[in-house]
Amino acid sequence: MRKRKIISVGLGVFVAGVYFANASWLAGVAQGEMSVLAHRGVHQTYHRKDITNTTCTAERIDPPSHDFIENTISSMQAAIEAGADIIELDIKLTTDGEIVVFHDATLECRTNGSGKTHHHSLSELKALDIGYGYTADGGTTYPFRGKFVGVMPTLDEVLATFPDTEFMVNLKHGKRSEGETYRDYLKNYDASRLGLVGSNRAVAPIKAAYPDMIIQTRQNVKSCLKKYMLTGWYGGMPEACANTYVPVPSNLRHFVWGWPHRFEKRLQAVGSRSMLLGPYDGSGSVGLDEEKQLGVIPKNYKGVVFTNKIEVVGPLIAPN
Repeated sequence: MRKRKIISVGLGVFVAGVYFANASWLAGVAQGEMSVLAHRGVHQTYHRKDITNTTCTAERIDPPSHDFIENTISSMQAAIEAGADIIELDIKLTTDGEIVVFHDATLECRTNGSGKTHHHSLSELKALDIGYGYTADGGTTYPFRGKFVGVMPTLDEVLATFPDTEFMVNLKHGKRSEGETYRDYLKNYDASRLGLVGSNRAVAPIKAAYPDMIIQTRQNVKSCLKKYMLTGWYGGMPEACANTYVPVPSNLRHFVWGWPHRFEKRLQAVGSRSMLLGPYDGSGSVGLDEEKQLGVIPKNYKGVVFTNKIEVVGPLIAPN
């Protein structure tokens, strides 16, 4: 009986210790300010049912509520005006050594061109109508044809147009050599305002040259969350969680040790931030894209809010 009592007391002390070690209300507020990340700027959203890696999303857009398309200067300007602090964009390399802002590996889906994007020169890509393939009604109408001819921007143009904006650059290549090209490109810019999304192989040379850069890969994000679930109860922060944005689906946020403020402080100590997403539904996490979803943002949150609808969400999020 005495032994059982000792075990019960010991277990109670342990549980209490874990609780207080992860109590967010005891941690205080993390440093800095909340940021809002506009995925693809102001863009045409699309329905995700039965989507695959090869699905042409331009052929399944929602009925347009605005006249912007992703990865254009005008869409980024609109995102900033709506309240975006960080803009995610996609880049591809050209045959003549330029870097263009464009999502797809091939041209047929969104443009009036054909073939692999990186098999074309800058002048060839600049001649395209990048709004050509967008349709919300199965091809009956194409509301953006003729409106986006010659406007595929280079990364140079984007960074020069928005010198004070932070960007998450999605390196849409898997080769190490292409990562080396982007690494060399960064020598001419302030890398501190640029984060990176890509594969482990492509980002390796960039990470070696810029160890403090915010870098997300599918591998490191998965490793970070998996290991933190095992170590976070005592405050342990896995190496995979360093210098990155750690995604937290809104419907799973309470399962994260120390959420929100203690978790944010732990991340900041290793050069990272949390990224609050929409609910995970088994097919993937989406953004906080509707007014009714915004109640999940904690008071005094200092991480990053991820949205696909910055034009809707941005004006509704007051500094907290």
